[in-house]
Formats: sequence, C-alpha cells, structure tokens
Amino acid sequence: MEDLPLNSSLIFISHRPLNWSEGGTMYEWCKDMPAVLIWYLSLQFTNMLLGIPTNLMVLWLIHTSKDESSTSDIFISQLATLDVLFCLIPPLELVSLVFFNHTTSWYILRFFYGIKDFSPLFLSCICLDRYMAVIHPVVFTKLRDHDYRSALAVLVWLIILAYASVKCLGNVPNFDKVFTAMILIVFTFMVMCNITIMWALKQSGPNRDEMHPVKKRAFKMVLIILAIILFNYLPAVALFPFQKYFSPEVFRCYIHYIAFGLMDFSSSIQPILYLSKDTLRWRQTCCPNRETQTS
Repeated sequence: MEDLPLNSSLIFISHRPLNWSEGGTMYEWCKDMPAVLIWYLSLQFTNMLLGIPTNLMVLWLIHTSKDESSTSDIFISQLATLDVLFCLIPPLELVSLVFFNHTTSWYILRFFYGIKDFSPLFLSCICLDRYMAVIHPVVFTKLRDHDYRSALAVLVWLIILAYASVKCLGNVPNFDKVFTAMILIVFTFMVMCNITIMWALKQSGPNRDEMHPVKKRAFKMVLIILAIILFNYLPAVALFPFQKYFSPEVFRCYIHYIAFGLMDFSSSIQPILYLSKDTLRWRQTCCPNRETQTS
C-alpha cells in the first residue's frame, strides 16, 4: 500500500502527525531542529518504562483493596487500563518517526493517539464523583451502591473508541477541533469543580482541621486532577490557538512535540500520584505518628 499523500492543510492543524510521504520520515523532515523530537521520543520511552508497571500496580491495588475501595476506583481503573495500552506504542512510534514511514503503522498509531486524546473524560468522571460527594451528599449516598458508574464508564469507552476509530482514518477535515473542544470543556469543568468544592470546604468550618475527612479526601483528589490537567493538558490548549504565529517548521518540529510530550506523560504521572496517595493512607492507618494520632 502506498503512503497517503501529504496534505499541508491537515498537517498544520492536526495535533498528531500524519504519515509524512514527502521528505521521508519526520526525523528527516526536522533534521535541522531535531532536539525536541529526540526529547519527545525519550519522554515516550520513559513513559513506557514508568507507566506500564505503575498503572499495573494501580490496577492490582484496586483489585485487592475491596474493603477500602472508593466510588471513583472504577474510573481510576479504566484510566489505568487505557494508559497501559497507550504506553505500548513507543517502539512503533520510534520506527515510524525515525526509520521507516508506512501507512499501516500510522493507522495503528493514530488509533492509540485517539485513545489517549480522550482519556481526560475519565478524569472528569472522577471529578464529578468527588463533586457529588461534597456538594450533593444525600444524592451521592443514594447512588453509591448502584451501577450508574459502570454504565458511565462503558459510555466513556464507547465515545473514546468511536473517536479513535475516526481518527485512525486520518483524512477527516478539521477533526482536530473535536479534541480542542473536548479538552477546553473538560478543563473548564475541572476548574469549576475545584472552585465549588473549595468553597464548600471553606463553609464546613473556620479552618481546614475541622473539615470532614470525606471532604478532605475529595479536596485532595480534585487538586490532583486539576494539577494533572494544568501540567499535562494546558500547554496543548494554550499553544495551538496561536499556531499561525509560528512558522510551519517551528510548529511542526517544536510546538507540536512539546505540547503532546507533556500530555502523553500523564500516563506516568497519574498512577504515581495515585500510588503516593495510597502509600500515605497506608502509613497513616498502619503506622500512625504523633501528628496523625492527634489530628
């Protein structure tokens, strides 16, 4: 099968690389400015080495900690599963970007890129769960033991797979706007959840020491999600609207890989933060120090 023709109008608006049928591989096209591409590939392999074991550990902890499970665990486990799948692609990505450019490999890569692009939907589900726990505790309690979260997780997977399948084709005009709209909506939703929860916690007592433990956990969870969104996803949202102010070469070889290198690294940051939180909870339960005993 021949490589697809290069469409410059799609290349410069697409947030993921198409297959480069003109000028050889992407590395050859960026041979005069390869630093960020090398950094991106290094970050991807670091992501693979860290992301696969940490996400598998998250899945194992959720599976073995049924007695202390959280209502958000179903979304956390789905996000970990998604990230394990995404962390498998760096070897194929290295071959496609540096050594051998072929249409079939780009179909596979674009599908996995699509899966990762919509992973923030699971973060928004976690944030929604925490929002309901703090702002609407009565409704949250009534829905706690029902299968609504499982149904929502299935719906999110259907949306993600549908998006990834269309993205796999690589020839839908202006399809990148779907991602841009999604990430802006999710980002706004996260910020609003965080502000609302912070306000609710402020009303619960004159200082944080008097906050209800459930509200404290919800506050920490939403802060973690907001930090992930800001660090991993904000660069892409902030830079792409100003694409016309960059030269095509700079945008393709620098801006593109800076933004998506940071976004993809969330596959490692998310499980590490979850594991650190779980370790802290275990230490407070099994080995309380003087501060935890008096708090």
